[in-house]
Amino acid sequence: MVENKARILVVDDEIAVRRILKTRLTMIGYEILTAADGDEALEVFWQECPDLVILDIMMPKRDGYYVCQEIRRESDTPIIMLTALGDVSDRITGLRFGADDYLVKPFSPKELEARIHGILRRTQKQQDPIEEAGILRTANLIIDTNRRKVIQNGVPLRLTHIEFDLLHLLVNQAGNPLSRTDILTAIWGYVPRRHSDLRVVDVHVSRLRSKIENDPRQPEFIITERGTGYLFRKTPLMPSSVAV
Repeated sequence: MVENKARILVVDDEIAVRRILKTRLTMIGYEILTAADGDEALEVFWQECPDLVILDIMMPKRDGYYVCQEIRRESDTPIIMLTALGDVSDRITGLRFGADDYLVKPFSPKELEARIHGILRRTQKQQDPIEEAGILRTANLIIDTNRRKVIQNGVPLRLTHIEFDLLHLLVNQAGNPLSRTDILTAIWGYVPRRHSDLRVVDVHVSRLRSKIENDPRQPEFIITERGTGYLFRKTPLMPSSVAV
């Protein structure tokens, strides 16, 4: 079942890739927009406001890295990057620029569809109305789970969907180490097929640390558990009536 007729922007300079993805994703109920280069991608994105972007890296005019950065300046719309680059470090660059996930070409269309479904299920569920108060306080952070806002020392933090969900998961499990596989399954919605899939978790933890830690190189809150994964340092958690 498709998530509320979601609108997806497919950006790739290969016409065959655009046609295949448009055909397959349309057949399962998504509304598909396409763009052949970075400039067209940004034009379509700002005009049409899609729910998710599938973004190739190597393109004429503006590459996927540039497009990703430009989108992230104003929007937290989910981005899945497609790359034919063989070096893992090149793929990770896209995540550091703000992409939510990536797939390496050639990829299985079914795997892409599963990742799209996982991301949209999470982001669209967040839009459901919630009546109960859902504010958590830990150390110098106030986390409003209803409005999905985080305040640190009185200053609002700008987090992407992924970063907020990651922080919320870690805080809810404060004091308990979580494996990278558990985190990937809980947040991204799929089980890693290869070891490199787990790098997605590492990069997003690094991005989150850069926003909440005084010194990301010596984190106070999100601690690396050698041989396990990550742990949020346990501090008192309590409901809060503080306005966010």
